Amino acid sequence: MPAEWWDPTPVTVPPVRPKKARRWRDKFREAFRGVKLGVRGHSSFSVHFFFAALVVAAALVLEFDWVEWCLVLGCVGAVITTELVNSAIETLFHGLDQETKDRTCGCLDIAAGAVLVASLTAAVVGLTVFGQKLLGLLRHTG
Repeated sequence: MPAEWWDPTPVTVPPVRPKKARRWRDKFREAFRGVKLGVRGHSSFSVHFFFAALVVAAALVLEFDWVEWCLVLGCVGAVITTELVNSAIETLFHGLDQETKDRTCGCLDIAAGAVLVASLTAAVVGLTVFGQKLLGLLRHTG
């Protein structure tokens, strides 16, 4: 091997300056700003929010117990969370140069797939919970 691949002179590394600790208030403000940015720029959120409001209204009418509320709200949270992650990936992707976009275009499909899986899972859980509740009401009234 040629000798130029290894340089025995030590490399000086500048000292790492400790980062100033951020206050919790600032962290929450940034997180809420992120939610606002994610929701504002993507039309699919209106669909998710519409169905989430519909589900919450139906759960109120059907007087869900705490376990049913946990299941339904957990699913709503999972769908909105995956949608936010998808939005973040889309935002990063659109800022890339064309060569990098060509190499990483599958990441958009994977992120969209994650939203699809979360949405389908939420639908199955919702159908199960609402189905059980409605069957229980039919048995008591019939």
